[in-house]
Amino acid sequence: MDTFDIRALNEQIEQQSAFVTNLQTGMAQTIIGQKHLVESLLIGLLSDGHVLLEGVPGLAKTQAIKTLASLVDVQFSRIQFTPDLLPADVIGTMIYSQKDEKFQTEKGPVFANFVLADEINRAPAKVQSALLEAMQERQVTIGKETFQLPKPFLVMATQNPIEQEGTYPLPEAQVDRFMLKVLIDYPQIEEEKRIVRLNISGQKPEIKPVLKANDILEARSVVHQVYLDEKIEQYIADLVFATRYPEKYNLGNIKDYIEFGGSPRASINLALAARAYAFIKHRGYVIPEDVRAVAHDVLRHRLGLTYEAEANNVTTEEIISQIINKVEVP
Repeated sequence: MDTFDIRALNEQIEQQSAFVTNLQTGMAQTIIGQKHLVESLLIGLLSDGHVLLEGVPGLAKTQAIKTLASLVDVQFSRIQFTPDLLPADVIGTMIYSQKDEKFQTEKGPVFANFVLADEINRAPAKVQSALLEAMQERQVTIGKETFQLPKPFLVMATQNPIEQEGTYPLPEAQVDRFMLKVLIDYPQIEEEKRIVRLNISGQKPEIKPVLKANDILEARSVVHQVYLDEKIEQYIADLVFATRYPEKYNLGNIKDYIEFGGSPRASINLALAARAYAFIKHRGYVIPEDVRAVAHDVLRHRLGLTYEAEANNVTTEEIISQIINKVEVP
């Protein structure tokens, strides 16, 4: 791709990504700070990927998702996951109609554009697996019929850290369906003061939609045009391969800590997320910084650690950081 093409593409993307600023401004009306959280939700939205948010209660995870849903004129549904939830409560079921003397399909709350799966780790694996087909194939099978889900379709799930009672760890296959796993931390002290001020003022900002569903679908096709150089492709492959064969990248010291590395889905999502990140930054091409910015969120739930890692208090975060620091940047 020559310089002229890149320049033209850059200008085009700069214009077409202008709405990102509107979304960020809209989010800032109710979410103070948490820039990383807002960016992650936008990456999911632009790359057609689901997002898992983890953090202690009260950090505005649910609030952020609801605000984003209000800014985009789409159908929104919220499913509160509980230990007694059944798959039918999520996807729907067949109900017998005495009047018509036949079974009718009653669609569940998963039939919406934005689905908030609140506290997803409070429901058993049976319910979580009901979401698998919806998240991967964008369709749901009830009885003998298969129904397509609306477009765009995005699952945003929240979970409290696993150590609490009454929670079920998410099955590996379920976790892998999430494009990003984002850890939410406490706000800074100045932000905390602003949060208190906003919440005791008694005034709730009115969130008006700034985008339609079609705008999202169009933006996604533009994100696909963001230029990804071969060197960046190589860099992404190297990062993921370093999670599988650390010794080939002079990372023999972490070999015993990794039980399994990222799957090809990790590489795909790393490329998609880096593209969306470049788009959010109003740029028409991906730079290594974009890949590094999304690497933790894309990889942290895709690495399996050994007992040895746990015994030595080695975390996934540290392993990913070591890989990012060691793998050669193009």
